[in-house]
Amino acid sequence: MLSVTLIILLATCILSFLAFSNDRFINDLIFHPPSVVNNGQWYRFFSSGLIHADFLHLAFNMYTFYMFGGIVEKAFLQIFGSSGALIYAVMYLSALPASVTASFQKHRDDYDYYCLGASGAVSAVIFAGIFLYPTMGMGLFPLPFFIPAFIFGPIYLGISAYLSKKSAGSINHSAHIWGAIYGIVFLIVACLFFSDFSPISHFWREVTGYFR
Repeated sequence: MLSVTLIILLATCILSFLAFSNDRFINDLIFHPPSVVNNGQWYRFFSSGLIHADFLHLAFNMYTFYMFGGIVEKAFLQIFGSSGALIYAVMYLSALPASVTASFQKHRDDYDYYCLGASGAVSAVIFAGIFLYPTMGMGLFPLPFFIPAFIFGPIYLGISAYLSKKSAGSINHSAHIWGAIYGIVFLIVACLFFSDFSPISHFWREVTGYFR
């Protein structure tokens, strides 16, 4: 039986490959705030996260998702039992609109603004993983060594905030930030309702234990 991570990854790859060679297909699915406001095309909050601009964009997002998704999905199964896979899927899918809501508010009347890619939802998975495993080693280019995840997280968010403020490149850095925040908040709220596990206490114990 395929894991939720692999199902999402395969679906995203299939739709992205279809979009590479079909401009009409990509235009129908891409995130475009005025189309949402004027035409009620709310599905774009979700569909835009299932397509990518090119192969490199897709490969980077899906490789990162695969690496962290397996870890986080397994952790959700341990924390939530038989409901873990469903809760994990809900986190990923709901992170798609959550991560671009700020962009929607900012660009709701901007007809030249378009956004696509799974970066926001992937960030939610990454930061849920960071909160669950804060001392795991993570790489930060161009550093030739790994740093603890609880240090990597704030650095990543700081860089994303800086680039978002500068509007550097065509990447939606805002989606990275809000996706990351959403992943942590979702994990905490889900545990409050569906598990006795306390991610905040766990995170604190892991981080303080790292310095002992």
